Amino acid sequence: MLFWQETPAFGLTSKDVTVLTNAKQFHTQLLTLIRNAQSRIYITALYLQDDDAGREILQALHHASLENPALEIKVLVDFHRAQRGLIGADKSEGNASLYCDSLTQHNSNVQVYGVPVKAKELFGVLHLKGFMIDDTLLYSGASINNVYLNVGERYRLDRYFLIKQDKLCDAMIDFIDNKLLASIAVPRIDKRPLPRLAEFKNEQKQLMRDLKSASYKHGDINQSEQIGIRALLGLGRRHNRLNRVIKNLFDTTQNELVLYTPYFNFPAPLMRSLRRLLKAGKQVTIVVGDKTANDFYLPPDQPFSKIGALPYLYETILYKFVKTQKRYIDNGNLNVYLWKHDNNSFHLKGICADRKVHLLSGHNLNPRAWGLDIENGILIDDPKQSLMASIDNERNEILQHCRRLTGPCDIETVADYPAAVKKLLTQVKRVKVDAIIKRFI
Repeated sequence: MLFWQETPAFGLTSKDVTVLTNAKQFHTQLLTLIRNAQSRIYITALYLQDDDAGREILQALHHASLENPALEIKVLVDFHRAQRGLIGADKSEGNASLYCDSLTQHNSNVQVYGVPVKAKELFGVLHLKGFMIDDTLLYSGASINNVYLNVGERYRLDRYFLIKQDKLCDAMIDFIDNKLLASIAVPRIDKRPLPRLAEFKNEQKQLMRDLKSASYKHGDINQSEQIGIRALLGLGRRHNRLNRVIKNLFDTTQNELVLYTPYFNFPAPLMRSLRRLLKAGKQVTIVVGDKTANDFYLPPDQPFSKIGALPYLYETILYKFVKTQKRYIDNGNLNVYLWKHDNNSFHLKGICADRKVHLLSGHNLNPRAWGLDIENGILIDDPKQSLMASIDNERNEILQHCRRLTGPCDIETVADYPAAVKKLLTQVKRVKVDAIIKRFI
């Protein structure tokens, strides 16, 4: 029995799962679910942005509440991220200003909460994902803003799974109600004066200690033949069930492992597992965003900011990996694809093992997700591969905008980078803080 099969699953059929393939479909589906909601809407995301898309979704929530006052509507976002402006912007109330003004305007039953994972955003954020609306889970790594919902010319591609399973939604909502909202450390951030972390610092620390051992309720079937689905939770490096499942997926792959990640920076345990898979002759496919498709990328004609060096740092890590593993690229065991489509960005995460097990998650498969952020994931165990037509269709749509790397010669090096980036990366390496930085990205 595999590690995750030790706990019972929720049952599914292939008809219960719909795989969307682009941000416009995600946008339309989210609005449709909100407008048709009857009893409950729970949303967990890193942020709901004060822009056209964010205001549209928040207004739809308020309208749904006013149309049906019995409708329970709760939105959870990261506490720190909600109360700052965009990187480089002037100090402000951030997105929380929108939440407060909207509630004052509509006076509805919509409630927006902030979850503080650490004392500072740098050291960990709320990375739980999921839109639970009545008995349907719309699961995506996307947050809510213009690029994630493709409002305007640009989009940020993610994964989008529509899953109809009432007990799974119950389990995820039960966790939100009884673990997060039951704590003083998760306050409303749609009312002024906005709360300060200092007001509940001790409660915040206790909440994070509790969450390290928390889990979602499990299902009621000992799945072996039909599709089984499990919700997973993870926080911290020790006793992290989501991390254990990810590692187990790597280590138990028999034939093929497919990985999606926007930021190429695997934690050391996963990198060791990858090398073992390749050495054992297994098939590994990695789809990663080109540095220009990274959400931190700044074109050379724009003013330089240190945060804009991150995509180049990720590329140096990718270059080293491709160079050391080139023999497996040459023999066809390793396929590394770079995604790039015009000036759009790439935010896909997830794992497919042996075409039977699929992990949907906001987990970036990097050290930050491995040890700092609070993450969740949805594991679909499909022994008869009844979902593979939809999964393959999703993969084909993604690969349309990919190029396969033949070796390190297909990747730029530090010598090719803009002067400001080259200078910064050289300084970072010279003072030997690059290893520390990689733990936080």
